[in-house]
Amino acid sequence: MMAVLDIQGLSVSYATPRGELKALRDVSMIVPERKIVGIVGESGCGKSTLISAIIRLMAPNARVAAGDVMFRGEDLLGRSAAQMRGLRGTEISMVFQDPMQTHNPVLTVGRQMMDIQYRDRLTKAEKRKRATEMLALVGIPDPEARLNQYPFEFSGGMRQRIAIAMALMAKPSLLIADEPTTALDATLEVQIIKRLRELQDDIGCSILFISHHLGVIAELCDEVVVMYAGEVIEAGSVRDVFHTPAHPYTRALLECDPGHIREKTRNLPTIPGSIPDLVNLPGGCVFAARCPQRHAACAVRPEPQFASPGHRAACHLIKAEVRA
Repeated sequence: MMAVLDIQGLSVSYATPRGELKALRDVSMIVPERKIVGIVGESGCGKSTLISAIIRLMAPNARVAAGDVMFRGEDLLGRSAAQMRGLRGTEISMVFQDPMQTHNPVLTVGRQMMDIQYRDRLTKAEKRKRATEMLALVGIPDPEARLNQYPFEFSGGMRQRIAIAMALMAKPSLLIADEPTTALDATLEVQIIKRLRELQDDIGCSILFISHHLGVIAELCDEVVVMYAGEVIEAGSVRDVFHTPAHPYTRALLECDPGHIREKTRNLPTIPGSIPDLVNLPGGCVFAARCPQRHAACAVRPEPQFASPGHRAACHLIKAEVRA
């Protein structure tokens, strides 16, 4: 089965006054057909840069140094700006992080949902009917009447549902969701996750879901990619990565998750230190300075190793465990 999205060896850097900031280095991942792949990591790990590289909306000082971004067998990096405009919103859709900033405040929801159908040769009535159906699909009550309302008349949870409806209106092959539940409370978060999974089943699209919330990733995704300081350090099924994490960073992330804290404590667990300077990167393993298990071999950059079939991590400890 062909992957919807296949990223191989992607490296992206930014030109800064201090020098070249290496935001992504040799990133490889696959989003299979009809699967939900989650990307998790601390702020600054490269999640947003990865998204911008996929949809080709990068900052003026950004440069793709190496790699391929294949969408259904075709390299997106080689496409013209006009070809990318044709893909965005049709074959590839986005749901952004903040539902309060997603919509135009001076246009009704119905007007906005009809406007994004400008590529389709439909009558105004047909576009309105389609918008009504999509609002109903994401659980907005009385959708026909609510098309006449403005964004400020909806709650944050409803606005995010509307954003999802707009993103899925064209039935894209790939939906990129950039932390879509961050601004929502826990109850709404659960509702949005459930609805997103149902819509993915109905439409049959693949989803690349970006989040720093481990519980959301575990609940929603089929596979997970763990990123740190611009590198993929672990990838595999949600079950493998969450139950048998192979990289010390992944284990540290899981230990910091409030859901894993069993006893009352005044001091929440943290990962000591901070991410490395991406302009002046250290040699060897990028996590070594913060790793409690670092040893002499960490002076050399580790290559991804298979901890189990379909589960790989970039850590020298895996090779040592296999030898033992």
